[in-house]
Amino acid sequence: MVRRKLAGAHYGLRDWAMQRITAVVMIIYTVLFLFFLMGLAGAKDYSAWQAFFDKTWVKVFTHTTFIALFLHAWVGMRDLWMDYIKPFYLRFFLQAATIVWLVGCTVYSFYVIWG
Repeated sequence: MVRRKLAGAHYGLRDWAMQRITAVVMIIYTVLFLFFLMGLAGAKDYSAWQAFFDKTWVKVFTHTTFIALFLHAWVGMRDLWMDYIKPFYLRFFLQAATIVWLVGCTVYSFYVIWG
């Protein structure tokens, strides 16, 4: 019996799971953030925002959500480049540029959230 390779990279299930898990993390954060906004209907000053974001659990959850966003974006962009950009070197350049951009965003998010 001859075995035929159906897919080259074998990313399917892992990427599908990552997209779903990161989407759930982002949805949970969005819902909690909306509850926070509804609770701040009368407090629209900087001190209320600062008091909320000074809590460690909010910083950790915010940064976890940013990392989920970056992973979600990476899977989506990588799949887009792999599906629609056929020349190898152009696809490689676009994937590398995407990685550099997302790593830069991750580093900057540490600075913004924890700095």
